Formats: sequence, C-alpha cells, structure tokens
Amino acid sequence: MHDDRTLVEARLKRVLDERVRPAVYPASVPLQVAVWHAPGEPVPVAEGLAATPEPIAVGARWGAPWGTSWFTVTGTVPEAWAGKTVEALLDLGFDENMPGFQCEGLVYRPDGTPVKGLNPRNQWVRIGAPVAGGEEVRLHIEAASNPVILGYHPFVPTRLGDRETAGSEPQYTLTRMDLAVLDETVWQLVIDLEVLGELMAELPVDSGRRHDILRAVDRALDTIDLQDVNGTAARARAELEQVLASPAAPSAHRISAVGHAHIDSAWLWPLRETVRKVARTTSNMTALLQDEPEFVFAMSQAQQWAWVKEHRPEVWARVKKAVANGRFVPAGGMWVESDTNMPGSEAMARQFVHGKRFFLDEFGVENDEAWLPDTFGFAAGLPQIIKAAGSKYLLTQKISWSRTNRFPHHTFRWEGIDGTRIFTHFPPVDTYNCSMRGSELAHAARNFKDKGRARHSLAPTGWGDGGGGTTREMVAKAARVRNLEGSPTVVWETPKAFFAKAEAEYPEPPVWVGELYLELHRATLTSQAQTKQGNRRSEHLLREAELWAATAAVRTGFPYPYEDLDRVWKTVLLHQFHDILPGSSIAWVHREARATYARVAAELDGIIEAAQRALAGEGERELVFNAAPHARAGVAAGGAGVPVISGRTTLTTREDGGFLLDNGLLRIEVDGRGLVVSAYDTEADRESVAPGRAANLLQLHPDFPNMWDAWDVDEFYRNTVTDLTGAESVTAGEDGVSVRVVRAFGDSSVTQVLSLPPGERRLVIDTEADWHETEKFLKLAFPLDVHAERYASETQFGHVHRPTHTNTSWEAAKFEACNHRFVHLEEPGWGVAVVNDSTYGHDVTRTVRADGGTTTTVRVSLLRAPRFPDPETDQGVHRFRHALVPGAGIGDAVREGWRINLPERRLTGGREVAPLVTVDRDAVVVTAVKLADDGSGDVVVRFHEAHGGRARATLTAGFPVAGVTVTDLLERPLPDAPAPAVDGERIAVRLRPFELVTLRLRRAGSAEEQIV
Repeated sequence: MHDDRTLVEARLKRVLDERVRPAVYPASVPLQVAVWHAPGEPVPVAEGLAATPEPIAVGARWGAPWGTSWFTVTGTVPEAWAGKTVEALLDLGFDENMPGFQCEGLVYRPDGTPVKGLNPRNQWVRIGAPVAGGEEVRLHIEAASNPVILGYHPFVPTRLGDRETAGSEPQYTLTRMDLAVLDETVWQLVIDLEVLGELMAELPVDSGRRHDILRAVDRALDTIDLQDVNGTAARARAELEQVLASPAAPSAHRISAVGHAHIDSAWLWPLRETVRKVARTTSNMTALLQDEPEFVFAMSQAQQWAWVKEHRPEVWARVKKAVANGRFVPAGGMWVESDTNMPGSEAMARQFVHGKRFFLDEFGVENDEAWLPDTFGFAAGLPQIIKAAGSKYLLTQKISWSRTNRFPHHTFRWEGIDGTRIFTHFPPVDTYNCSMRGSELAHAARNFKDKGRARHSLAPTGWGDGGGGTTREMVAKAARVRNLEGSPTVVWETPKAFFAKAEAEYPEPPVWVGELYLELHRATLTSQAQTKQGNRRSEHLLREAELWAATAAVRTGFPYPYEDLDRVWKTVLLHQFHDILPGSSIAWVHREARATYARVAAELDGIIEAAQRALAGEGERELVFNAAPHARAGVAAGGAGVPVISGRTTLTTREDGGFLLDNGLLRIEVDGRGLVVSAYDTEADRESVAPGRAANLLQLHPDFPNMWDAWDVDEFYRNTVTDLTGAESVTAGEDGVSVRVVRAFGDSSVTQVLSLPPGERRLVIDTEADWHETEKFLKLAFPLDVHAERYASETQFGHVHRPTHTNTSWEAAKFEACNHRFVHLEEPGWGVAVVNDSTYGHDVTRTVRADGGTTTTVRVSLLRAPRFPDPETDQGVHRFRHALVPGAGIGDAVREGWRINLPERRLTGGREVAPLVTVDRDAVVVTAVKLADDGSGDVVVRFHEAHGGRARATLTAGFPVAGVTVTDLLERPLPDAPAPAVDGERIAVRLRPFELVTLRLRRAGSAEEQIV
C-alpha cells in the first residue's frame, strides 16, 4: 500500500481551516451597536447600563488603555431561523492567541443580570436553542480595553503599564457583532476531527492505530461535500464513530482534568482589573457548569472569591449554588497564591489561616491541598505550615520551568526542615493552561516520571494567567478522550478526588528533602525594592500591633482591634501574591502597593501607639518597648522598661584618611575608601575580613537577561563587575562615633553610615541609594575569612542550609537565593552573620587563597533596574539597613535578625510593662502573641525551635491560666497532640528541631479580675 499519510494530514488541515470551521455558523445578520466610554475608572453596572450610548460601526477603533466602554447591541432574530440554535458573536477585536492578555468583556441582560464573559477564546453568547424566530435581542457589554503589555515581541519596555503614562490612543478595532446560526453537527465534527488529528500526530508513524485513524479521517473527508458542509457533516461524523469508540488500553495513563483559570491577582493589569477578570471568569464557568454535567471547576485564592462576593453579588449567588452542588470547588486554602520564598513565618501561616477560614465560613469546605501552580519556587519551611493548617497535599507546575536540571519526580513526598512530609504532585502536562490538545495529553503520558509505580496525573484545564477558564471546546475534547485508544484517559475530578486516588495508588513515593528551588526567576528576590520593604515592614508592624494590643487587652481592658487587624492582614497577604511581592508586575501595581504599604504602616503605628500608651499609663519615665522575641539591654522580650546600656564606642582616625571604630568587643577598621578592611573579634582574637579583601564593597554588574527582565538574572551577569571603591568623602558621622561614606557612580549616588553600637557585637551599615541606573545590578559584598562548605539562610520557622560549592549542576544553579533576616556561616565554634531589615536576594561563593585559607563571600542584592514590565523599576531613593555580626553562632544570627527588623520604640509613661508571655530559652522563638480570632479573649502563642536542635523550655504566662490547648494554625484543638505539662502559669514544652507549636491559653477569672 502506498504511503499517503502526509497527503491526508495536509488535506485534513486545509479542509478544517477553510471549509469545516467556517461552516459552524452558516448564516448571520449584523447587530446594531452603540457605545458609551466611561470617563476615568470603571463605573457601577447600573451607571453603565443607564448611560446614553452613541452609534459605532464594526471596523471602528475603540478603547483607550485601561478604559471601560459599554457597548449596547440590539437586533432581531430572523423569522426564517425558527427552530435553530442562535448565538451572538461578539468580537471586540480579539487576538485568539492572547486569552487573558488583552481586551475582555462581561455581557449583561438589560436588567443587569450577568450572562457570561467574553475573551479571545470565548466570543459567543447563546440566544436560544431553539429560537422561535422574531425575538428581540438586547445585550450590554462592559468591555475593558486592557492594553497588550506582553506582545509577540516580548519584554519590550512600554509606558502602557500605568494609566498615568499610557496615553489615550485606541487599542482595539471592533471586529464582529452578529447574530448567527450555530450548526451543532458541524461544531461536533470540528471537535471530532481536531481530537483525531491531534491524537494521530502523537502516535508512532508505524502504529496500526495511527493508520486506522488516518483511513477513517480520509473517508470522512471524502464524505464531506465542500460546497455543502452543513448538509454532509452528519455523514462525515458517522465515518468517525468507530475510531472514536475504540477504548483505551488498560495500561493507559490516567489524567484527572480539573477545570481551572489561573488568574494572577495582579500582573500585567492592576488589582482593580483582577476584580473584573474574576467576575467574567466565574460568570463563564457557572454557565458552563449548567451546560456540561460532568464538568468540574476549581478556583483558588480566597481573596478572589471575596471580590466576587463584595462586587458581584448576582454572580456570587450562582457561585454559591454551584459550590453546594460540589462542582465549583474552592481550592488551595490560601488567601492568594502567594510567593512562598519571601513571606515571613507568620505571614505564610496567615495565608492559610485566612484562606481556609474564608472557605469554611462561606461554604463549610476545608481544603486538603495547597494549590500553587505558578509560584516561583518553594521554601523548605512550607511543608510544616501546610500540615499545621490542617492540609496534607501540594500541587505546583512551575518547577517544570527550571532551566538547568529536570526534577526527578512528578509525585513524591516533600520533606521540610522539621521533617514534615507532604504528598506533592507536579502535573506532567507541564502547563496550568491545558486546553485538552492531543499534544498536551501525549506529553503528560510520556513525561510522567513515575511510570511503573503510578499512573495518575492532574491537568489544570482552562485559559489562565489573565483568566477566561475552561471552554466548551475543551469539555467536548475531554469527553472524546475519556476512554480513547492511543490517548491517556481523561475524567473531570476535584483536586481532592485526584489526590485521594494518587496517594492510594502510590502510598510510598520517593522523598525530596529541602527547598523546591526554581532554577529561573531568581531576580524576583530583588526587583521592586520598595514593595519588598513594604512587605517586610508590614509583617513586623503586624507582629507589634498584635503583641501590644493583646497585652493591653489583658492588662487594661484595651479594646482589641479584631476587625482592623483582620482587614490589614488580608491587605498584606494580598500583596504577597506571586507577581506583586516578587516585583514582576506593571508600574501601576507597584505604585499602588507603595501607597498601600504607607497606609498600612500609619494605621498599625496608630494601633501600636494606642496600646502602648494604655500599658505605660501617665508619667514621665522614658520607657523602651521591646517587641523582639529576645531580651535586649535589660528589657524583656515583649515588655517595656528602662534599658541598661553598658560600654562605649570610640572613633579614631587612621593615617590613610579612614577610621577605627572600637567598642571593646569589635574593632572595625574603615580605610580611606570607606571600605571595611578589618572586623576584628577581640574576645575570640579572630579577624572576619579575608586577607587582602575589603567588606562593605558595593559592586555593580550589567543586568540584561535573555528574557523575563524583572524576573530573571542570568549567570553570565557575573562575568563583568565594577567594584565601587572610589569615595566622594569619608568623614565622621554627625554623632561623632560613626563613619559616613559618600560614593557617586553613573547617574547614581550612595551614602552609607557605619556604626558600632556600644556593648554590641555588630557593625551596622545604613545605606541610602539614590538610584538612577538602567539594567544594572547592585550588590553589597562581605568577603569573609571563613572555611564553610555550607551556610544557613533564614526561612519560615527556621533556616535552610545551602552549599557554598558548585560540585554539581544542582548547586551551581543556586547562584542567587533567598534569605529572610539573616545569612550565617561558620567554622566549628566561630561564625559570622549578615543580617538585614528588608532584602532577600543574595549569593555566597568561595575561593581558596594562595595562603591555603578559604574566602567565603556573602553578597547582598540591593537594587536592579529592569525595564519590563515597569520601565522605571526602582528609580529613586532607597534605604537599607544591614549588620555584620562577627563571632555569631546561629542563635546570634537569629537574635540579631529580629533586632534589626524590630527596632525599639520609646514612650514616656508611668509604669514598666511585664511581658504577657515569656520563654526561658533563646532557641524557642515566639513569632506571635495575639488574642484568639474567635473573640473569646483566649491568648494564642505561636513559637518554634529556631536553632535546629532539640529544645526544652518553660513558657510562662503573665496572667492566670485556666487551661492550655495545642492547636493548629486556625486555633482549633489538635486531638492527637500531647498535652503540655502545666503548673499554674508555667507550661513545659519540648520541641524537635524547627518544630512549630501553637498554644491557646484560656484566661482564668472574670474580665475585672484579669485587669491588673
């Protein structure tokens, strides 16, 4: 038999494109269109419907960047169409290749009822099936002219990312506004041919199944009359019935399809547009659920559900009904799909607290899974947090983006820093925008790394990033491959159902220990420095507000601001979304974030001051409030008193124009260039700075990655470096015991103040950068005389160790990594910490010197200057605080990290304040002291072992305790947790390395008796 395979395949493509698809809508008539362009920001639906529109013709340009246009379309269904299925085809000027990234619309009936969303892959609205003929049609479209930021030539700098700079040029051309007859038989034929053509292309050329499909397709194409596709489509479908009915092999890979629309809570659009994106998508998905009885849709991010509830109550009613039917599924149990590298311990915990509580309160649904398909790597502290929130699974897809090493598993148990293991799945389909194409399904089956032990994987199915969701075409394709020879089998299932099956099938999967590092998007640890500083500052202000408000409530009857704290927490959690905190959103998003963080700080400062004044009372004593979890200068952790300052610092000049700082514990030499050439630990008789090197060295690199400008830093950036050793001036500081250094380079300048506090083993470096560079990367280097094969970086509820060497490609790929408050490296008995108040990115490298010693260099990442998606990224003035801590053990690193992030507060008052809770071991760090969220007045204390060893400690309450309960993060009792030993107000605790514990302390006595 002659091989005509390529001939038939080419024939299929042309006939589909040029004859069959055009025949889906065999008849159409134009609709009349009018438009009203809303001035400024979006208006309420009632206002948009009531506005007076002006006529507009198909082919006209419309839509200034970020504008809203209200289209009204009217028409009459022709009498001749009686008995047929009729749809409105509403093309706002879509590019079908950009679902989620351009103009979108939400269709309303005249009474304001939402019908469905419009997007590039979803342009139809059902009018009737069948129609009677003669119906009057009137629809309204709230159309958003969101500009295309990420175009076909990606990463081109643009001013379109902020309404203030985007201009007013219309972005779109109105393309089609018609009523049309839908030929459902032809539509089904299109799906048949697409499914078989896509499957055929994935089968081996010598496969009998491939040739069976080829012959059936050939017969179907012979059957189609190209001049009468609609009249012959049914016969063509009949030719395909047999090959579509052939069942899958028993060994076929099994895919659980989950309807999905990954909607970035902000990215190439502002937060306010995400509110509308969610409304459009949920309108679409509730409509699709009504039409498709087997379809299941899952949506994560409680914040997005809350937006629907607040802004679209009519859509919310549909959503609630679908949830009750088990088909519209709350997923993930987090407030947003946050970054997981940079959020602090409590913030990461509260993502689950607020997310899970929302779903429980609204629907009685508790999520078992964390759902984070697009997050840029996963911190090693996360498994314990997932478990402590009452969940047990994790799903992500993003690790498949790693550029250097392929992750060895798709289903595995992920072990965190404390030993907690979480059943984890990486969908082998390698996308969270699966569209049920044959190539995607075949890739999932081929790619699945756990063959022979497991057969199940999950496919998040639907257009995402900017939303849109699953389409009727995807559902139709899934129906055909439910049990189809040559294809994986597909069934619509909830995430819960998938994980239950996967775990039962594979109860002992392989284990991956430590962080899930994404070998990509490393620069997100540095981009948009002020957004990151706002997050860090907000996290610590929230700690202070809860601590002092709880203390004041118990001691003085101060009204605990439950609602205010709840609202502020949700605001901070929202801004930890994985394109906001990482700095990868448009200028508009970060401009608003800066303003939001300023408001948050002002509100929390107000709460803190009010609580502290209630605690301190009237008087003239100057008190220091210490919110850190460790005592300092004689003031207890969580208390207020008069500090005891011992020792003094001297400043003397050096012959080279530099200075010597000495406080008896450390001797710091700053040369005439303003560089630290010696940081001597006098007690240990040990130098910190490597011989011949200088610390506090600013280094400037070119920074032009191959793609993903705000996201990526490519390793070749290191090939070129400029040491900023020239100084405009090196002088004594205004206080007379510090050193002030001014440098200028390019269009920028940096002013640093180096100080050595009396009685403390830390060199504090305050840096102010007036930054006006473009595509540059600024680092602050500390070359240390320490031989270390690994170093510690703080992460949630502990720290993670990373190698300093590059023995393998896995280690070499970690050339930029995340830390929270500290980086620590040591030789046995002596170490050095570098602590910070607001930076995350860093790198650590090692070299061996000619003298045989090892230089280990810690470099802090300060600033970048990418031009996409925000062309003005980081331009302006920034302030950072870092400290070098010679002679530091891991406990010192923990303590100094907290100290630099929680500066003392001074207030005059009449009395000292005893802590509400104390712990007698520094290794046990209290991360939260608050009143219980249920308003009961119980005190909740969360703490963990922070040094990486076992700890026995006594927690003492500063109030009468009637009972102690071990709880999960949602403050619910843990029935299997051993009860701690309680002796009055003293509670004995034992912790494993990095173990996280939450205690709920019930207060004894009446409210009057509790007030001291």
